[in-house]
This record gives sequence, structure tokens and C-alpha cells, in this order.
Amino acid sequence: MNKYDDYIGVLLYNISKTQRNMAQAEFNQLGLHAGQERVLLSLTDDASRVQSELVNDLCVEPPTVTKMLQRMEKAGLVERHQDGEDGRATRVSATAQGKALQEPILEIWNDLEKRMVANMSVTEQTLLRRLLMQVLTNLTTEPGEA
Repeated sequence: MNKYDDYIGVLLYNISKTQRNMAQAEFNQLGLHAGQERVLLSLTDDASRVQSELVNDLCVEPPTVTKMLQRMEKAGLVERHQDGEDGRATRVSATAQGKALQEPILEIWNDLEKRMVANMSVTEQTLLRRLLMQVLTNLTTEPGEA
């Protein structure tokens, strides 16, 4: 490796940051802050989720999710209530207003996906997805484990 910019990790970081900035600009137009779209998409259908599941899904600390949910609750996007079986757990569900944003969120992700893979054949897209999945596996398993 000659230069910092030649590292694959740096390229992946730059791609991720660019894509995230583009997505965030679109989500801002829907009145959403960073990460809130992921919460709403995880609350599809009429299902509610335990708040701790959202912590795991979003890969963030519990206080981050708590603050995010407080903001979303204030905006009328989610509701929180005690779990009927475990009084220590808090369940989260999307309100009608939150559910109404799920389709526009998916449209934004679909548009970004199309832009990201523009000028790539289906075979190239499949290979890219497979290679990126392998990179993720490499990073999330111990050496010699896979």
C-alpha cells in the first residue's frame, strides 16, 4: 500500500459517508434525524419491539436509543409502553404517522441503491454484494473461525 487513500477500508468509509449524507438530506425532508428511519423500518406491520432489541439492531448504546425514541415520541412517530409480560421492559411501536413514513423511506433507499449500482450489470451487482458480505464476515468473526 502506497497511500492512505489506496486502502479498501478508506474507500468503503468514503462510500458509506457519501451515501449516508445523501440519505440524510432526503430523510431531513421527511422530518427525520439520523437513524430514525432505521427505527421506523424495524417497526413494520403492527408489531411492537422491545427497546433493547432496537439497541442491538442499531448497534448503539442504550442511552442513544432512549434519546432517539424520546425525540421520535415527541414528534408523534412512535409510542412506548410497558411490556405486558415483563414490566421492566419497554415496548415501542410506530404510530400511524410513523407508519406513513415507512414507504417514503424505502423509496429513498431504493433510489440510492439504483444510483449506487448504476452502470453495473446484474452479475457485477451480485458479485459486489457477495464480496461486501465476505468483508463483513471477515471483520465480525475471529481469524480461523470462519
